[in-house]
Amino acid sequence: MIGLPIPYIFLAETSEGRYEIVDGSQRIRTLAAYINDNLKIRGLEKVPDLNNLKFTDLSISRQRKFKNISLKMIVLSERTTDETKNDIFERINRGSDLLKDMEYRKGIYTGKFNDFICQLAADERFKKLTPIAKWLEKRQEGEELLLRFFAFSEWYPKYSDSKGISKQLDEYMRDKNASFDDTMKKEMQHRFEITMDFVEKYYPYGFAKNEKARQVARPYFEALSVGAYLALKDKENLSVSKEKAKLLLTDDKFITSVSGRYQTHRAKTIRTRIDYIKEGLLKYGEAVDCRKE
Repeated sequence: MIGLPIPYIFLAETSEGRYEIVDGSQRIRTLAAYINDNLKIRGLEKVPDLNNLKFTDLSISRQRKFKNISLKMIVLSERTTDETKNDIFERINRGSDLLKDMEYRKGIYTGKFNDFICQLAADERFKKLTPIAKWLEKRQEGEELLLRFFAFSEWYPKYSDSKGISKQLDEYMRDKNASFDDTMKKEMQHRFEITMDFVEKYYPYGFAKNEKARQVARPYFEALSVGAYLALKDKENLSVSKEKAKLLLTDDKFITSVSGRYQTHRAKTIRTRIDYIKEGLLKYGEAVDCRKE
């Protein structure tokens, strides 16, 4: 609308002579939706008179001008491998920090597990227990936290420094999408539910540090969610007083393990903070039914 160029769109030619989008899918789908009157523009500051207008609400001259804007594309040869396509996507997006990790993964590792994560992230109780800043919520921070919950609870107690956490989560997402079935979905749903039940009952601020927190810290969430799940796995009907549960979060050892200046995603640190919550809950807990009636 204001004449700025649209960034390059990358396509790849298939062996059937068709084109698949490597980078630019969201731009193309948004433009198509707008031209077909499936959305309205909102939040414009430079040209506020266009807010809340569909494409057909524009003047004929502006519609024509809009349609005449060129899209610059780079087409990759049909001989380009999937690995190279993914590498290009990563260089464009992750390298320039245009996308958060989960946005990047959703662009490459599509599948039923991805859909399942998105469904859980929209759960009202999860959103209540896990305050996330609006701009981060739009960039799939909730999905990122849930991915970490499932991955870290399955990897326990073996965490590795051989690859970065981000790369390991990429591979976890890829593998789960390939193997995800109804049995796995049922188990993961149960894992999610019992953990949310426990945290909702015994932690007054959920996964947040205090009632004023507007954003959940990843290390904090990982420790509470995975630690609580592993404790419940060992003692299914675990119950703990709210005072003891809160006391665990104020210990210097725990605070150090979730503090950003202490290499929070080294394997040893991940294991330390998760073990601290797990062992603390088992130490202070009692075997009574803590689940919702």
